[in-house]
Amino acid sequence: MIDDELWSAIGDPTRRRMLDLLLASGGGTATSLSDQLPVTRQAVAKHLGVLDRAGLVHSTPSGRERRYTVDEDRLAHAINQLTDVTSAWDRRLQRIARIAEAIEKHERKLP
Repeated sequence: MIDDELWSAIGDPTRRRMLDLLLASGGGTATSLSDQLPVTRQAVAKHLGVLDRAGLVHSTPSGRERRYTVDEDRLAHAINQLTDVTSAWDRRLQRIARIAEAIEKHERKLP
């Protein structure tokens, strides 16, 4: 079953970039992320809240800020879901292609 909250969180390109940055650096704060993104620190903090509610990041106090790290198990769960959806769509598209080929073959036989 697809986790809508998870996919809603990952669906935003800024949040995907944030996940990339957090994975590459092993974690970061809203300030450190805003230095690398074309959005304000406040916007980054809101995006981090969405990622946190979806379980994709965890935070710990770090001075006056919070340090965020990616929950790699939750991210792996998302990847598994995407793999399942991809496989399902591949099977559907193969069936459509077989049906189209059968129709085309039938129409070639008609006088």
